[in-house]
Amino acid sequence: MDTLLVLTNLPDQDQARALAALLVEQRLAACVNILAPCASVYRWQGQVEAAQEIPLLIKTTSARYAALEAAIRGAHPYELPEIIAVPVTRGLPGYLAWVADATDLPLSSC
Repeated sequence: MDTLLVLTNLPDQDQARALAALLVEQRLAACVNILAPCASVYRWQGQVEAAQEIPLLIKTTSARYAALEAAIRGAHPYELPEIIAVPVTRGLPGYLAWVADATDLPLSSC
């Protein structure tokens, strides 16, 4: 099973915590790290904008990515949320196995 690191940003801590809990509870992510606020500068609708955002590092598998993306899009307050998936090409084998196990659906859910 291929491991992915998915990145997104939320506008505040409460929304970041809520999304992280949703993703882990639904087994779409094994773990979500909620990082310290950061300053983002970006172009949106022809204007340069700036905002404080809360980055999330989401650990999942390629098998769960489509459902994870759908859940993020459904819960995210932004019109166009950043959702970037980076393949994990190496890692501690036991940790990568844990990510796969933590996102695997129980047989009764299939």
